[in-house]
Amino acid sequence: MNAFLKRAFQVVVVCCWVLAASTADGQLGRPEGLYYKSWAVVVGIDNYLLAPKLSSAITEAKAVAEAFRELGFEEVLELYDKDASQRRLKSILTEYLPRKAGRQDRVIIFFAGHAGTGKDMRGKEIGHLVPWDAQVNNAAKSVTLDDLKDFSRRVMSKHTLFLLNAGVSGWDVTPPQQLSLAGRLSPEEETDKRVVQVLTAARKGEALIRKDGQGIFVQSLLSGLKGDADKDGNGWLLASELGDYVKQQVEASSGDAQHPQFARLAGDGDMVLIEGKKEAYFAKLEPTTEAERIAAAQKEYDKAFLLLQQQRPAQSAIDRLNRALAFNPKFGDAYILKSYLHLEFLPDLDEALAAAELAVKHAPENPDSSYTLGLILQRRGQFVEAEKALRQALSVNPDYTDVYLSLGDLYAEDLNDREKSVEAYRRYLQTGGTENKARDYLQKSGAGELSRVK
Repeated sequence: MNAFLKRAFQVVVVCCWVLAASTADGQLGRPEGLYYKSWAVVVGIDNYLLAPKLSSAITEAKAVAEAFRELGFEEVLELYDKDASQRRLKSILTEYLPRKAGRQDRVIIFFAGHAGTGKDMRGKEIGHLVPWDAQVNNAAKSVTLDDLKDFSRRVMSKHTLFLLNAGVSGWDVTPPQQLSLAGRLSPEEETDKRVVQVLTAARKGEALIRKDGQGIFVQSLLSGLKGDADKDGNGWLLASELGDYVKQQVEASSGDAQHPQFARLAGDGDMVLIEGKKEAYFAKLEPTTEAERIAAAQKEYDKAFLLLQQQRPAQSAIDRLNRALAFNPKFGDAYILKSYLHLEFLPDLDEALAAAELAVKHAPENPDSSYTLGLILQRRGQFVEAEKALRQALSVNPDYTDVYLSLGDLYAEDLNDREKSVEAYRRYLQTGGTENKARDYLQKSGAGELSRVK
């Protein structure tokens, strides 16, 4: 396999979550909908026992709880004031939800109250949420972000979302995820991927601004949950869309004084908050200018590579490549990858040949175009044509190691040309090749001194 194509098939090691045994182990199949059950824990604390009192945390939390019920959440647990003690909150995080929530469920935790910041034993700054019976600066009596991260590892829910009406920091996050549906898979495949996401009201230390008696973060959150965050208007609302919407709304409303933070803490999925019609999942404005079509094609091509790295079915990658080529019929690299997939993973030599010929036409400067064409022609028994194609690849890149190995194989196994096979294998080793079969062939052919090339 050539260097260009090897990138598509490198195995990505995915670190799986270690899940404790649970009564929810029976949730193994796909639910009829996107989730078996939806859980929400809503916390609002005004009348703190030890910390300064607040005025509207409970009112805002109750509005959020009602929004979750309107979204179809079957289990909405509301904890206000003394019900949100340290013991109760930690019991829910360490015992109740890990025991109750299943593998096909979604879980949201909303918190409105004080937040603080402390340091761990290594001096690293870490935020915490203040329960009803704790002081603002007492991290030991609070729910730290590490506690929430530990909860996200314990709970079996497929999708977990933290909505924190506070300015906290201290998360270790994965790279930002895309904020639109462009290039995504089907909704069922999205929910097959586990994810932990967080949306906070502000950066650490920023004041939470209020307008018309309500915090602007909660205002934006509630309007987003009613569907305003569905910016492409396709009827689907995902957590990433909500995070993007709330961030933009709050920053604009605050005059850029308050900055919500949205991040994916783990996993590759995206919580679905509003389920629309499947046929509308991909709904979006089609690119109109040439630049937009080229950019859209590149996104589909990149998605095809990602699917292969994730070891998803090759047909999924082919579908993405076909979408890329619909946007940009001159996308040579997409033809190269498509031809190779039809050669090795979804065997169809006619399709492979057609794609390879278009790759040579539209990407002649890429040696992989001719190289892949040569491999296909060899597989079809057209050995002379295969030699010509492989030689053309070398005319573009005279030091292409893998091409010399394929030429050596062609000469040795199909064209029975000892002299040319010796020369090809020799050049393979000279350009950095390490396959023992090249050295073995040279030794058996009486060219032993050539096999010592380093």
